[in-house]
Amino acid sequence: ELPKIRMPRHLRETYIRRVGDAVNIMIPFQGKPQPEVSWNKGGQPLDTNRINIRNTARDTIFYIRQAQREDSGKYELTVQINGAEDKATLDIQVVEPPGPPQNLKLVDVWGFNVALEWTPPVDNGNSEIKGYRVQKSDKKSGKWFTVLERCTRTSCTISDLIIGNTYSFRVFSENICGLSDSAAVASGVAYIEKTKTIYQPEKIPQRDMMEPPKFTQPLTDRTTTRGYSTHLFCSVRGFPQPKIIWLKNQMEIREDPKYIALIDQGVCSLEIRKPGPFDGGVYTCKAVNPLGEASVDCRLDVKGEI
Repeated sequence: ELPKIRMPRHLRETYIRRVGDAVNIMIPFQGKPQPEVSWNKGGQPLDTNRINIRNTARDTIFYIRQAQREDSGKYELTVQINGAEDKATLDIQVVEPPGPPQNLKLVDVWGFNVALEWTPPVDNGNSEIKGYRVQKSDKKSGKWFTVLERCTRTSCTISDLIIGNTYSFRVFSENICGLSDSAAVASGVAYIEKTKTIYQPEKIPQRDMMEPPKFTQPLTDRTTTRGYSTHLFCSVRGFPQPKIIWLKNQMEIREDPKYIALIDQGVCSLEIRKPGPFDGGVYTCKAVNPLGEASVDCRLDVKGEI
């Protein structure tokens, strides 16, 4: 009977283990009389101080008590009977969590936003970096909250920060094993200053003062965190001055202490105080005067604290 290796299905692809795990693999074969079994790695005999091989008439057992990264590689199994042989390759990858990212910098702060940049970790843990987890912490609470998961780039923009708060930032690397044991922490902090919306009214010719409402600045989609008040802004013009109506999911927002609606020099704002999950949805600002009406929409997503 010719020699034939019956490689199990799960060993036909790369076999991944963590550093410190045991590797215990049994590979059956067939052939008569009893085949000669040999293993090598890169054409060289195995290090018997680290790897134990036990052969029977029907299978070979490959065993490492505590795998290390240097045990990664392609191992070749040969089963031979009187010049006839069969070969199979066992590809082992021993991995561990990556190191932290490098050179995390706070690049810019403007409005409610900050920009961060960093470089990949020096040690990827012998596995591809799948992404980065970005977290923020405000000085008042001192707690860390995740704002981005599996970020595939080495830069990001974080929005919807709270006026008057001072923030710190950190970034973890992530591979197939999970997050790095430590994070890169930005050396600087970001203070979110209060900014004023400056509206420059357009000059309207005297001969035609009347005009229907028209939005000169639309609403923009926003994402906020549960419990952190947020603002929606847009700008409108029209004469006579339009009446402003706010709607949520096509339902008019009437007198509700959760919402504070203001208009100043054509700038319309809606403050949503300490939003919860049910405050997400489509918000509409409608402007109406005797000559007509106009409206703009945006989506608000409310994320839970992580």
